Amino acid sequence: MADLKKLNVLMCGTGEYTTGWTGSGASTSDKKIGVVALTLFDLRRLDKVDHLAMVGVNGKKFPEIRQHLEKNIAGVYKDMDVSFEEFPKNGLVDADAYKVAINQMSAGEAVIIFTPDSTHFPIALYAIERGLHVLLTKPATQLLAHHNTLIEAAKKHNVVCFVEHHKRFDPVYSDARAKAATLGEFNFFNAWMSQPKSQLETFRAWAGKDSDISYYLSSHHIDICCWILEGIAVPTRVVASAATGIATSEPYNCVPQTEDTITLLVDWQSVKSQKHKGTAVYTASWTAPLKAGIHSGQHWYYMAEKGDINVDQAHRGYDLTYDDSGKSWVNPFYMKYSPSESGHFDGQRGYGYISIEKFIDAVRSVNANLTQPSDYDKQALPTIANTVLTTAILNAGRISLDEKRPVGIKREGDLWILE
Repeated sequence: MADLKKLNVLMCGTGEYTTGWTGSGASTSDKKIGVVALTLFDLRRLDKVDHLAMVGVNGKKFPEIRQHLEKNIAGVYKDMDVSFEEFPKNGLVDADAYKVAINQMSAGEAVIIFTPDSTHFPIALYAIERGLHVLLTKPATQLLAHHNTLIEAAKKHNVVCFVEHHKRFDPVYSDARAKAATLGEFNFFNAWMSQPKSQLETFRAWAGKDSDISYYLSSHHIDICCWILEGIAVPTRVVASAATGIATSEPYNCVPQTEDTITLLVDWQSVKSQKHKGTAVYTASWTAPLKAGIHSGQHWYYMAEKGDINVDQAHRGYDLTYDDSGKSWVNPFYMKYSPSESGHFDGQRGYGYISIEKFIDAVRSVNANLTQPSDYDKQALPTIANTVLTTAILNAGRISLDEKRPVGIKREGDLWILE
């Protein structure tokens, strides 16, 4: 048996999803203590990872972040070491600190990127070109051309590059995909995903400037649709529409170009039957009501030749009522934050955790020469190659909004391109 060595990992990004800490303090969302750092601290406890580092732009945040992690993770779970090396050091502010951190790493180590969408591509490419394995949050990139570049770079440097589409590991979604494979030709898909207006406070620094709500939220269900339709249909045309006015008004005051709600209408063509065509509607909003009892409103409907599927992930038959905040619907399948009977972290079965662990396991396997990065393209995992159509649809939607026109998607040789 080959030696599966423990992996050194750099976390790029110090925000809500990594640490549970935002610019205004601890997150008030369903990720109060984050996902990425918590998962990696636990994987270190389980001897899968070793040295951990974290890089952001503003080094002045680290004292508060460390205090937050010490209190809410080390202070809650038994045997949890929350230590990490920080970049930039000494309280400096440096937008290129990720280069300093990556330059200190060795080929075969891993980088996990949870930063604003516009920064994914340069950080990922910088890491891949130095022989590092990469896990990117969604959307992988904002431009299809950049996504194609990362596919080629990962292949050239023979590294693992995954996109953190954790919805693929939701047991309901995974089972629904298997059922969809028995329903024949695709006909219609409708997805809704929303978050409350309070998120505009959390994302004010980049909302409407560096990215939009379609990239941020619709990337989840567009990927699920593309995943379901592998070998069944391909997207051919995208038309986008947007609602505006809330994000740009008091009290949020986002930049003038910020959309509230974005809808993409996508045409799909069957790969086996010329006469079978399908349509999909993907809608995302960050202007949902503040006290709806859920952080993320999310559901989708799939109709095919021989049946349909209806999934509501926001209401799973499990709800709580609090005197001060009212009714709350919870999702126990994502992250479990309550400790185990022994006092240890007990969320290893959550799909937020699994999606990161799958990447760590793949990297350790490749480093031990048990597998090759290309093996994972054949396993329906969210590799950079397997997620290209998600980026194609999102990029086409942005162009459609900006240029007020339909945008075509087609394949030229091995490349997907936009028209």
